[in-house]
Amino acid sequence: MALLDVTRSCLDSISQISDHLEGSILYLDAGCVESFQILGGFPLLLDHGVQVVCSLENMTSLDAVIGWNLASTKKLVVFTSRLLSDAHRYILRCLTAHQGVRHCTIFTSISEVAHSAYPDSPLGPDAFHEYESLLVQDYEELVKKGEKKVVLSEDRNSEKYISSEDEGWSRLTSSEEDITHVEASSSGRNSYEGILTSHREDVGQKLVVSVHHFPMILCPFSPRVFVLPSEGLVAEACLSAESVDSLSPGLPPLYTGMPPDADDIPPGATLTAHFLYHFAAKMDLKMEIFSIGDMSKTVGKLLTDMSSLYDVGRRKKSAGLLLVDRTLDLLTPCCHGDSLVDSMFLSLPRRKRMAPVTHAKGPEASLKHEPRICRRAPLDVRIPFAEILTEDGGKADKFRVGARIEAFLSGWNSGNSSSQNFDKSGESNRDQNLQSPIYDPELLSGCFVSSENFRGTPFLEAILDRKIKDATVLIKKWLQETMRKESVVVNGKIRAGFPTKLELESMIKALAKSQSCLLRNKGVLQLAAAATVAIEESNRTRWDAFRSAEKVLRASAEDTIQGLAAQIVDLINKSVLVGKSESSKGVLSFQDALLLTITGYILAGENFPTSGSDGPFSWQEEHFMKEAITDAILENPVGGELKFLHGLTEELQTNRDRIKSKGTKETSLSEIKDDDFDDQWESWGDEDADNNTTNEEVYDDMQLKLELRDRVDSLFKTLHKLSGTKTRNLLLKETLNSENILNGDQFANKGVLYKLLARILNKHDLPNLEYHSSTMGRLFKSGFGRFGLGQAKPSLADQNVILVFVLGGINGLEVREAQEALSDSGRPDIELIVGGTTFLTPDDMFDLLLGESAYV
Repeated sequence: MALLDVTRSCLDSISQISDHLEGSILYLDAGCVESFQILGGFPLLLDHGVQVVCSLENMTSLDAVIGWNLASTKKLVVFTSRLLSDAHRYILRCLTAHQGVRHCTIFTSISEVAHSAYPDSPLGPDAFHEYESLLVQDYEELVKKGEKKVVLSEDRNSEKYISSEDEGWSRLTSSEEDITHVEASSSGRNSYEGILTSHREDVGQKLVVSVHHFPMILCPFSPRVFVLPSEGLVAEACLSAESVDSLSPGLPPLYTGMPPDADDIPPGATLTAHFLYHFAAKMDLKMEIFSIGDMSKTVGKLLTDMSSLYDVGRRKKSAGLLLVDRTLDLLTPCCHGDSLVDSMFLSLPRRKRMAPVTHAKGPEASLKHEPRICRRAPLDVRIPFAEILTEDGGKADKFRVGARIEAFLSGWNSGNSSSQNFDKSGESNRDQNLQSPIYDPELLSGCFVSSENFRGTPFLEAILDRKIKDATVLIKKWLQETMRKESVVVNGKIRAGFPTKLELESMIKALAKSQSCLLRNKGVLQLAAAATVAIEESNRTRWDAFRSAEKVLRASAEDTIQGLAAQIVDLINKSVLVGKSESSKGVLSFQDALLLTITGYILAGENFPTSGSDGPFSWQEEHFMKEAITDAILENPVGGELKFLHGLTEELQTNRDRIKSKGTKETSLSEIKDDDFDDQWESWGDEDADNNTTNEEVYDDMQLKLELRDRVDSLFKTLHKLSGTKTRNLLLKETLNSENILNGDQFANKGVLYKLLARILNKHDLPNLEYHSSTMGRLFKSGFGRFGLGQAKPSLADQNVILVFVLGGINGLEVREAQEALSDSGRPDIELIVGGTTFLTPDDMFDLLLGESAYV
């Protein structure tokens, strides 16, 4: 039987709906764009006859004319990773923008049952059929209202069009949000009037709408590793409601041994269960479900309840599903491990998120009963490929690289053609064109594509399994072999061993001189360009500084609790130097010091679980930390990403400005000479007024410091939760460390995922690993067991396929450690697939624990 390949399964799912795609106008929402980008699915869409691919949220009037022969186009296809009610207003705009469309096909990654189960969805059990009729009804009402307004002026016509469109949206859900409307330009108005004309010509032809479930909207980094799109609903949905045991809506609750009741199951758990069920069906897998962690047990029970007797007799490949809560191991994603993929994701810029979607309408609507969502960073990285191709990074070179694209794109802006003329001779015109919206540097930005490979080996899969040095050397080797194949010679000598940024850039430029060579080898060139960003001096210095600090914290945690506390205070105090000295290379910022403080508290909870009543540190040690954090906030400007400082940032900045101006004034007064005594005598009468002002400033300073200390106390409550994760989970700790199979220093710093797989593959018992019996299994156990026909509990190690899914997300280091656990077990026959809610970097964890997405 062929090996499982997540990337191939996603591409095959697209091919299976080729009849719907042929000759269509295709719209993708942000989550689907993210998925198809990493999947490398855009060429496949065009191969299946898609005429044009557009953004659903950024739909403009130009979409109607961007193809060469769309006058006869009758098909519109929409892919969405959200609820149908969330995408409704965008779908309605697409229909009104394309005058000839008579068939609209919608593919959603949210199943029909999940639509009815989600709290914010207005659709019932028959969600797809309900939405089909509602969309047709809203569209027809919108067109009828538009016909009555043709006689109005153009301005009134545009305003009424927008108003009537919102009315159509209000029929399906009570949502009102500020979104970007269809451009009210002359082309937009002409397009709208064309809609009305076409509608009158096509009297009797009714719009046909069909809705289908398309579960394979995911981001496969390799054939064996995948995550969910960050801007899709499944990844954004709440995994834990705000409570004492929760940290963020993007993370499962802390382990307590008590899974939530059926009425309190968060929507993220329900959506994840539905996704995994349909994912397994697409992969043709029959799953034996195991779970560890409170929320994972809940998802496992939901999956078991969704299984039916119809799954028993079908020929499917048996597989074991291991569900793991992210909160069982918060240390691994917070640390900067030896992974090039992690380093690249942290160093590269990301695409900006689309406008958020809200579900409430009007100021009177209450939001307190709605489940929170987690705004995650998009996985669509922006590799600065154009910057490497330029000679000196100057403006003229960027102009030269984008000249051909500029000449092509300028033709679409016919309304402003006079002001956007492409003139190579004029410097002023050149600068103006570079600032114009048509010239977009992202047009030449690269991205990760999992289907790109080198002689059959997927690029991302190869570097995911290697450390930073080995992966970078492998990329260099790929470039050298590509140069030999293309008969390209680079100026200068390339040294053996770990490459420098300049060496990689020189090879990239040599291979990119020929456009045909660039297109043939775009995959390895983009990956090499991403590696140059990761090994750049500033990024590598910061990464190495983090790794060095984390090693010191680990060593201190293995020694004494006092030494660990002293190291945390020292890191916070050193972070103050960054704000005072611009030349402090390698010194981490205050936010970096807070992330290391989180690491220190987690380590303290693991190594000293009973050292304190509220926290692992003594009152005096924690007092020194609080004072160091308070002083650092007062002295350094702090960004708005710290949630525990919300509402206090402006006051802190005002206080710093006043202290700075006061210091400048005192310096100027100290320079006054003795012969200026007469001038000072004249101001003697103002001494009382100055004293009053000083007293008010002292009072304000005291108030600010008291408020700041209260905020810092709330921060330490979160840190106490983090240090208490192991004390709440002593049974799990004993499970992972019992029988001493993981002895030795080489296993001390491994993550929980490695330790779980190592124990499972070596067939050691895991007392807290729960097995969820299938429907037939429960029948054998309860009914036929009395006749001696009972079914033995299966072992996860006996499965030839193991799917590990981490609720809350994974990182590159865990993927490599999971493969190491498989290799160390001596079981090459097992196929291991690793998945997660999202791909996590240390910055993402900072946002989840202390940033905008945190419960602080």
